[in-house]
Amino acid sequence: MVDGEMRPLVDATVSVVGLGLMGGSLAGSLRGRCRTVIGVDRDRRVTDAALEQGFVDQVSPILEEAAATSDIIILATPVRTILRLLGEIGPWLRSGALVMDLGSTKAEILAAMEALPAHVQPLGGHPMCGKEISGIGAADVGLFRGRTFILSPLSRTSTGALRLGEELVRAVGATPLVIDGERQDYLVGTLSHLPYLLACALVSTADATTSSDPLAWQIVAGGFRDTSRVAGSDVTMMVDILTTNREEVVRAARRCEAQLGRLIRLVEEGDEVQLRETLAYLRETRKEMFP
Repeated sequence: MVDGEMRPLVDATVSVVGLGLMGGSLAGSLRGRCRTVIGVDRDRRVTDAALEQGFVDQVSPILEEAAATSDIIILATPVRTILRLLGEIGPWLRSGALVMDLGSTKAEILAAMEALPAHVQPLGGHPMCGKEISGIGAADVGLFRGRTFILSPLSRTSTGALRLGEELVRAVGATPLVIDGERQDYLVGTLSHLPYLLACALVSTADATTSSDPLAWQIVAGGFRDTSRVAGSDVTMMVDILTTNREEVVRAARRCEAQLGRLIRLVEEGDEVQLRETLAYLRETRKEMFP
């Protein structure tokens, strides 16, 4: 299908695979905006909670059954699980089905999507939002409102499939941004994945130094709390992200290492003039980023 018509979202059955923070939030955001939302998770406690909290219309522990009846299948699991599922679900998908994901890295996922059957429409997805807590208990139907939601079509993705993906993104209150997978991995390596490493390094530094002082956590201020917040992110999710975007993350971290080294030298040398100029420039740069 080069430019086939897709069933509109309002008439579509949508299966969300993985009902953690992102999947549960997306399912809940879509409910009432499509015909049916099916939640797929192997953990019965998770599917029970999703039903009880009104995030889904139906649940299924069996992906094969849900995929066979769905117009849209959204994989909302950790990245390496997405990669495994993409290698398995092809035979179960109905003709014309749209397969999306919520993975934070794209190159490997898009390569795996390329191998899906020709009768399936693939579309990479990455919502730029989240929390440092995970699980269905953290799901929030307002999570995507006002956020950027990256869409990465393949060369085989039809115009109709991309339009349906954009419709879905707008339905949950987000703004679609269409960019290719390599560019996305490059950008988020610095803007999303590096901050996690920095937060972890900050926590590690405090643990190795001031944490032995009983007063440390009585005087900890908002700056440390805010800067270290994302170190509380789900470890399985972050390991998958870091290993599937290894080159970009390492490149960004090395650049950051050099910048931190430069600031350390200015402090160490007591060069107040140069230190002031550098910090003032960075302050203004930050203001330009977030006017």
